[in-house]
Amino acid sequence: MNVVFLGTSSFAATVLRGLAQTSRRPLLAVTPPDSRRGRGRQVQAPPVATAARELGIELLQSGDVNSAEARGRIRSAGPEAAVLCAFGQLIREPLLSELPMLNVHPSLLPRWRGAAPIERAIMAGDAQTGVSIMRLSAGLDSGPLALREETPIGPDEDFAALCARLAGLGGELAARALELQAQGRLVFEEQDEERATYAEKIEARERRLDPALPAKQLARTVRALTPHIGAYLELAGGQRLGVRRARPVEVGVRAGEVKAEWGVLLLGCGRGTLRLEVVQPQGGKPMSADAFLRGHQLPKL
Repeated sequence: MNVVFLGTSSFAATVLRGLAQTSRRPLLAVTPPDSRRGRGRQVQAPPVATAARELGIELLQSGDVNSAEARGRIRSAGPEAAVLCAFGQLIREPLLSELPMLNVHPSLLPRWRGAAPIERAIMAGDAQTGVSIMRLSAGLDSGPLALREETPIGPDEDFAALCARLAGLGGELAARALELQAQGRLVFEEQDEERATYAEKIEARERRLDPALPAKQLARTVRALTPHIGAYLELAGGQRLGVRRARPVEVGVRAGEVKAEWGVLLLGCGRGTLRLEVVQPQGGKPMSADAFLRGHQLPKL
């Protein structure tokens, strides 16, 4: 079975690498053009483009995959199926119907459709998540499901660790789905719309840790946003203190107060206390709370 892969992100690149190690190795990878990213605004290739070049897979970079030119290039590869993962472009007709498209999504659909399923699962305190394989449709992650694989969310697992695990699982599940499809044994089932929840994009205001909230909730926010987005405390004077690792503890500290004990930082919350284990001063690098206290004054909110 000839396969085309459409993706952009680091998650998608891991799925591509996994597929490339199987008998369903894609013949063509499709991804957006290089763009300026990061603080330096330097031109960078999408992670899928980098992976495709390293793997020796033919690459198509297109700003509009629905264009006649892009569709013609895809058809020339002679695909019998396509795998789509974190692509970032809306697939429209006639491309949507020109070949079977399987979408790899990092949640247990219909829970957490949308842009930030991994972050939202951690923030909500879900005990488990997983990867779903569905048929791509015009709706937002609403196509019929073929496969789902569950995995627990570790109590201390942050976005980086969970994303890496789910991406590896996504590659395995996509390969399994393609194998079943080649055998004519891939069965789809409609999603239960009544159970659908939506993983909205993380807004800037959600990065700020509000000490009026419970410590357990703030700890989940830190985990969900580390390291790619980053949570922070707003300090007196308008400065920010990034928080990269934290956990709730049973210590009595007044809500909104920061104390230093045993070489750690303790933040009193609306319910419970948050132990700040790794912090990042504004303009600086992440460091342990102990290292921070040796070179900085005790932060005040």
